[in-house]
Amino acid sequence: MLRIIAGKFKSRKIKDVKSDLTRPTTDKNKETIFNSIGQFFDGGYALDLYAGSGSLGIEALSRGIDTCDFVDKQFSAIKTIRENIKLLNIEKESNVYKEKAIKFLNNTKQIYDLILLDPPYKLKPYEIVLNVIHDRHLLNKNGIIVMESDHQTVIEPSFDFVLLKEKTLGQSKITIIGRESI
Repeated sequence: MLRIIAGKFKSRKIKDVKSDLTRPTTDKNKETIFNSIGQFFDGGYALDLYAGSGSLGIEALSRGIDTCDFVDKQFSAIKTIRENIKLLNIEKESNVYKEKAIKFLNNTKQIYDLILLDPPYKLKPYEIVLNVIHDRHLLNKNGIIVMESDHQTVIEPSFDFVLLKEKTLGQSKITIIGRESI
């Protein structure tokens, strides 16, 4: 079982995906992510890409994001996300898509304030995902992208994206990217 760290669902437990194909974000990493980007949100639209159990998007909803799109290609992940959303009664604030991440990014028309990107470490889709987000203008001008990767992954922001913060936590690295101020 996973737990919500803060906000209106603080300390509530949610289900984890029962699969070797997903790796849950630890409480420590989740806490580091949200302490780094701001404890709470005043609305906004989030995307939890490679969502797994949906714990990052649910944490964002708990902390004040208005709506979150959850995207994962695995049936077991989608089933778990739907169960967690129902458990917390946040169906109206949540949209769940069983789709490959890049396909979803290429088809969505939504612009996001927060994009949470936590793919399987061996996949390393960061450059492709950032290119699609940039080319399709999917990140608001004040929006941020939070990526969790293995500690050895080097993520080089390009275009008008800039590195805001990077922190290594054991075998994981949290990278936060925003837009360059003009």
